[in-house]
Amino acid sequence: MEAGALLIVALSAHGASLKEAEQLFLSGNYTQCAAVTKQEVQEQPYSEGFQMLLARSLMTSGRYGEALTVVSNALDRSYPSAPLQWVAYEVFLCNGQTDKARGMVDKILQSAGNGRVSSRDAAVLVAIGRAALLKGVEPKLILDRMFDVAKRSDPDAREVYLAIGELALDKHDYALAAKTFQEGLKRLKDDPDLLAGLARAYSPNNQTLMVENLEAALKSNSNHIDSLLLLADHTIDAEAYSDTAELLDRVLQINPWHPEAWAYRAVIANLRNQPEAATDAREKGLKFWPANPRVPHLIGLKLSQKYRFVEGAELQQQALKFDPDYLLASTQLAQDLLRLGKETEGWQLAQDVQKADGYNVTANNLMALRDSMLKFRVLTNEHFILRMSPHEAALYGSAALELLEQAREKLCTKFHCTLARPTLIEVFTNQSDFGVRTFALPQNDGFLGVCFGDVITANSPGAYPGHPFNWKSMLWHEFCHVVTLNLTHNRMPRWLSEGISVYEERQKDPTWGERITPRYRDFMLGDELTPISKLSAAFLMPKSQQHLQFAYYESSLAVEFLVERVGFEKLLAILDDLGKSSEINQAITNHIGPMESLEKEFAAYARQTAKKMAPGLDWEKPDLAARFGKTEEGEGRPTLDGPATETAQNGFSWETWARSHPTNYYAMKGRAQELINARKWSEAKPILKRLLELYPDSTGPQSAYRLMAAACQGLGETNEERVVLERLAERDDAATDVYSRLMELARERNDWPAVALNAQRYRAVNPLVPGPYRFLGEASEKMQDRRMGIEAYTTQLELDPPDPTEVHFRLAKLLHSEGNPAARRHVLQALEEAPRYREALRLLMEINKNETDRPRGTSTLD
Repeated sequence: MEAGALLIVALSAHGASLKEAEQLFLSGNYTQCAAVTKQEVQEQPYSEGFQMLLARSLMTSGRYGEALTVVSNALDRSYPSAPLQWVAYEVFLCNGQTDKARGMVDKILQSAGNGRVSSRDAAVLVAIGRAALLKGVEPKLILDRMFDVAKRSDPDAREVYLAIGELALDKHDYALAAKTFQEGLKRLKDDPDLLAGLARAYSPNNQTLMVENLEAALKSNSNHIDSLLLLADHTIDAEAYSDTAELLDRVLQINPWHPEAWAYRAVIANLRNQPEAATDAREKGLKFWPANPRVPHLIGLKLSQKYRFVEGAELQQQALKFDPDYLLASTQLAQDLLRLGKETEGWQLAQDVQKADGYNVTANNLMALRDSMLKFRVLTNEHFILRMSPHEAALYGSAALELLEQAREKLCTKFHCTLARPTLIEVFTNQSDFGVRTFALPQNDGFLGVCFGDVITANSPGAYPGHPFNWKSMLWHEFCHVVTLNLTHNRMPRWLSEGISVYEERQKDPTWGERITPRYRDFMLGDELTPISKLSAAFLMPKSQQHLQFAYYESSLAVEFLVERVGFEKLLAILDDLGKSSEINQAITNHIGPMESLEKEFAAYARQTAKKMAPGLDWEKPDLAARFGKTEEGEGRPTLDGPATETAQNGFSWETWARSHPTNYYAMKGRAQELINARKWSEAKPILKRLLELYPDSTGPQSAYRLMAAACQGLGETNEERVVLERLAERDDAATDVYSRLMELARERNDWPAVALNAQRYRAVNPLVPGPYRFLGEASEKMQDRRMGIEAYTTQLELDPPDPTEVHFRLAKLLHSEGNPAARRHVLQALEEAPRYREALRLLMEINKNETDRPRGTSTLD
C-alpha cells in the first residue's frame, strides 16, 4: 500500500484533525485530502473547516461539480461564516454561476454591516476585506483596517499574508509583496503558497530568485499548481515550448480542467501555428465557466508578450465581452492599442481604467506619461513620426530623421519589405517614462530601445549619464526590427530578431553592434555558448550583464553564420516562412537542414571565430582571483588600480610572469598598465606596440590603444598619440573622450576635415553638450561649408553656450552669406550682449546697406 493510502487509513482510523488534513492539502495530496475531509464532513456535518477544505481539495483536483454540491450543502445547514461564503464565491465562480458568486460577496458584506462578525477573527477579516475589494473599496483602507488588523490578531494565519501579498501584486507593488511573503515564511516555513507568491513578486525584476522560490515551493509540494503554471509562463517567455508542454501535462494530471493550464496550451498552439489545437484548448479552458474572462485575457497577454499585438488585442476584447468590468483586460488592451499605434483609443481606455480604479498602477503610470508627452515636439515626414522633447528635437531631431530615412531606404530594399504605414518613434529623456511607455512600469532593465512593429520607443542619449551609447546605431538596430517584424507579422523568435538587427548594425558601420571581446572569446571556447534552438532563453535569465550582451553577439554571429553558409536569400526565405506562420525550427530545416546538424556546425563556427581572434596572442589566464579576491568585469583579470608596487606587495609581478609568457594578452596588458601607473612611458610603449600589432581590434574603456595614447602623451609625442587615437576612433563607436582629444589635436594642426569628422562622431554619442558643435562650427567656416556651420551654431545656441555673443555673430555671418534675413536678428542679439563689438557693427551696417540697395519688390533670397 502506498504512503498516501496508508496515511488516509491512519487518519480515518482515529479521525483526522483539521490541521492534519490541511497538511495533506499543503503537501499536494489533494485526492487524499478530499477523501479524509469527506469522511469528516459526514461525521461532523457542521464543521465549516472541513467543509471548506473539502471544497478546496475538490476544486484543486478539477472536481468542480462535486465542490459545488459541498458548498451548497454547507450554506443550507446553518448561518455560514464569511470564510465559508468566500469559498462558496470561488466555487460558484469556477462553475460559471456568476450571479450566485456576486450574491456571496453581498452576503459577506451584509454580515459585516450587521455586526455579526468578530473584529478579531483573522479569517473573517480577510474574507470581508477580499469581498470589499471586489466592490471597489479603497485598497489602502482594506490593508490598514482589515488585513493589518488580522495580522496583529493572528500572526500565524497564512491567509493574511496571502491576502496582503495578492493585493500588493494586483497593484504592482512588488516590494510590498516580497516583504509580506518573506514575513509569512518566517512563521510558516516552506509554505508552498507563500513561496509561489514570493516568486511572483520577484518575476518582473529578478527571475533567478523567482525560479529559486518556485523550486523551493515544488520541493515542499510537487503538485503545487500555481508554481507549475508560473514556471510554464517562464518557459514560454524562453521559447522552450516542449518544457512548457511537460509542465502543463503535470498540471492537467492534477486538474484536468484547470482553465489557466488550457489557456497556456492555447498559447503554445497559437505560437506553433496550430489553430485547431488552440481553439480546442481554449474551449476546454472555458468548459465549466464559459464566460471566464481570465482565459482569453491570459492567452492574449502571452501573445502580446510575443509582440503579436493584433491577436492579443482581439482576445482582450473577447475577455471584455465576457465581463465588461474586467480591468486586467482593459489595462492590457490599452497597452496593446498604444503599441499598435492606435493612440486615441489606447489613451482613452487607459483613462477609463484609471477612473474605474484609482489605484491601478499601470493606468496611473500611463496617464502621467501622457501628460508628460503632451509637451513633446513632433517631427514628421512621409515615412516617420518622431516625438521627443523640444530641446532634444532642436539638437538632433533632424539628424535622427535623416538617419531613419537612410535606414528605411537601405533595409527595406535589402529585405524586399514594403511598409504600409509610417513608423512612430518616441524618444524619452527620462528612463522611467521610457519604462512606462514600453513595459507599463517605470523599471528599465537596461534597454536602449524597443520595437513593437510600427512603433519604436527609445531612450535619449541623455537618459544614461556616464554610460554613453551611439544613438545612431541604436536607431538603425530598432528600425531593422520594424522591417523584420513587418515581414514576419511579428512571428519571429527573439534570437533571430535581435541577431539580424545587430548583424545589420555591423553591415552599416563596422564600429556598430556587438563584436567579439576577450570575454566573449572565453565564453565561446568555454561552456557558455547556447544552442541556436535555445538561444532566445539566453536573453531571459542571464548570469550577468556581460552574458546578456553576449546573447546579442551570439545571436548576430548565428545570423552571420547562416548568411555565410547558405546566402542572404535563404535568410529571407526563412523570414517569409515565419510570416506564413511556420515554426522557426521547421523553417530552418526547410531551407538549410536539420537543426541538430546546424547547431553542431554553428558551435564549430563560433569556436573557430574565437580562435581567429588575435591568434598570435597567448590567452592563458594567470590564477589571480585567489590572490586579489576580485576580477575586472569583462577582462577576467585582477583590477590594477594602484602602482606596480601594489602587485608586488601581494606577491605577484606581471614582469616576472611575463618572462615565461612573452605574448600573453593579460601579461602584456598588465605589465603595460603597471609601467603606465609608474609613469615609465618609454618602457610601456614597446609592449603596447607589440600588443596592438597582435590585437589591432582592442576597443572599449580598457583598450590597449588608450594605454598607448597615455604613454605617447606622457612623452610629448603628439603626432603619434593622434595616430593611435585615430585607430581607436575607427573601431569604437562611443569613445567620446577619444573624439574630444582628436578634435583638439586636429584643430592645432588646422586639419579641419578631421575636426568635423570627430565632432560628428561625438555627436552620434552625445548631441546634448556644446563642445562638438563649437568645433564643428569652426571647421565648417574653414571648410566653407555654410550649411554645416549654420546647423552647428544654431544648435550650439540651444545649449546655452558660455559666449553666446560670439556664436550669434558667427551664425549671423553665415546666414548673411546665404542671403537669409535671420542674419539681422542674430547680429542684433550679439550687439545686445556686446554693444561695442566692432565686427558685429560692421556686419549690421553691411546688412542694412544691402537691404537699402535692393530694388523694391525683391526678396532677400533673389
